[in-house]
Amino acid sequence: MVNGIYTIDAHCHIYPEKIAAKAVAGTDNFYGENSVGKGTVEDLIERGDRAGIDCFIVQSVATTPRQVASINNFIATSVAANPERLVGLGTLHPESEDIKGDIEQIIALGLKGVKLHPDIQAFKIDDYRCLKIYELCEENGLPILMHTGDNRYDYSNPNRLLPILDIYKNLTVIGAHLGGWSIWEEAVSKYKDCKNFYVDCSSSFNYIDKETAKRIIRAYGADKVLFGTDYPMWSHKSELEYFFSLGLDEQEIMSILNINAKKLFNLE
Repeated sequence: MVNGIYTIDAHCHIYPEKIAAKAVAGTDNFYGENSVGKGTVEDLIERGDRAGIDCFIVQSVATTPRQVASINNFIATSVAANPERLVGLGTLHPESEDIKGDIEQIIALGLKGVKLHPDIQAFKIDDYRCLKIYELCEENGLPILMHTGDNRYDYSNPNRLLPILDIYKNLTVIGAHLGGWSIWEEAVSKYKDCKNFYVDCSSSFNYIDKETAKRIIRAYGADKVLFGTDYPMWSHKSELEYFFSLGLDEQEIMSILNINAKKLFNLE
């Protein structure tokens, strides 16, 4: 626990040990960063324990359709081996020939939602091939944790996501990185009144100052924000230290560290 609060890290990436180093290096290259962690379940739990994290929402991303089933099985197996610590999200790919079957697998495996990364998976959020994903996730009550924002590309920026939020009004989307990595101000101005849009604070604190972070969190509303580290990229300890230095009140802190993730991923 952190300051007596059961704390959930809502954004963690894990990989099989034999490919973890390569996968982490690929992500580092994409973002121009140097991850602090190894990307394995063992390393995640060990590092989280030192910081007081109680629960980790784990995920990975399929860069081709043929990876979907194996990644979802890996995530589910990892959760089954650590049921008190891990909650799993499934992956999907818009080029899959059987999106319905992929979602049925996610549900059968007991995974709690879906992770999409339009920029790494190289699809635009409003691509027609994705509409079946949104339709079925809405129908089955599966929240989507989605990478949002990148000033280098036009895959996941507000112009792509806003029409989807308007069409699929009962679909829950959690926009990673305060709704827009590298375009934080544009994101909050466009999304702050979207009722079915939430955000996590992963991979944001290292790029924006504390006053800006606090203002953005309160613009969304603390009941719409989840704590996340984007493990293995950042240190749980430093992310928590930054978070607690923002001067949020007790109810805001509880909502962000615990209540919102429990609600969205049905963890009660």
